[in-house]
Amino acid sequence: MTWMIGHLLAACIGVSLGLIGGGGSVLALPILVYVMGVPPKSAIAMTLVIVGTVSILGLIPHWQAKNVNFKTAFIFGSTTMLGAFLGAKIATLPFVTESVQMMLFAVMMLLAALFMIQRSSQSVIADENLALYPPPICKYCWLWLMTEGLGVGVLTGLVGVGGGFAIVPALVLLGKVPIKKAIGTSLLIIIFNSISGFLGYVGHVPLNWNLILSFIIAASLGTIPGAYFAQFVPAQKLQKTFGYFLLAVASVVLVQNFHPPQSSKVSSHHSTSMVERSFRAKSY
Repeated sequence: MTWMIGHLLAACIGVSLGLIGGGGSVLALPILVYVMGVPPKSAIAMTLVIVGTVSILGLIPHWQAKNVNFKTAFIFGSTTMLGAFLGAKIATLPFVTESVQMMLFAVMMLLAALFMIQRSSQSVIADENLALYPPPICKYCWLWLMTEGLGVGVLTGLVGVGGGFAIVPALVLLGKVPIKKAIGTSLLIIIFNSISGFLGYVGHVPLNWNLILSFIIAASLGTIPGAYFAQFVPAQKLQKTFGYFLLAVASVVLVQNFHPPQSSKVSSHHSTSMVERSFRAKSY
């Protein structure tokens, strides 16, 4: 039953990507940790593989429509890849606990939720249904673009969040990329980040490849109905609803990791160890 519920929720990752073009990573990690019982560090590495692979499906129609700026993707992506690799290496250090990673992940979810809610309240272009952005705001934008790319990459490696909600505005405001191309380009950058971040985890955490593959299949299948229903549901309404959903999930994750039950601390540690040993046995 847990397996079925987990994979039905995994299909929601694809539905989210098909409906709003993002949100995959912020759904994948909680599902793996709280439904499938995967230790957080392993779940973050697995999330990078799952979301990176499924993002390829989202990239294909943008590439066919020539909405991918490869030059900008490689320039910006080079710094995000470096950051993602460094972030993953930082995450494997002993003082970076799983609780710290989950709390940082929850904070990122809150920021993503607020960004989605804020964007949903902006005016939209009638023929494109996309939020308006102001013109570029700085003289030496490319320096800020690379700096932000490094920061987004580090967060990707640390908590597995692709950072699409930060990449798109950066490409528009700092990279002077039209918004339609920014969305397609951000998917390519997320794929780069996922690969680099995952390489930083390889050899440091156990991975359940059977679960990774089944989640990729479930999420990929979910993109089909997601893309279909996106034609009938206003993008603003979708973003606002998903934003409030993320607020709720982030709040739960913060509470669980910030206020652990003191009375069951020993038993919780024992059960966590049992889960990790079981997961490692299945992984290998």
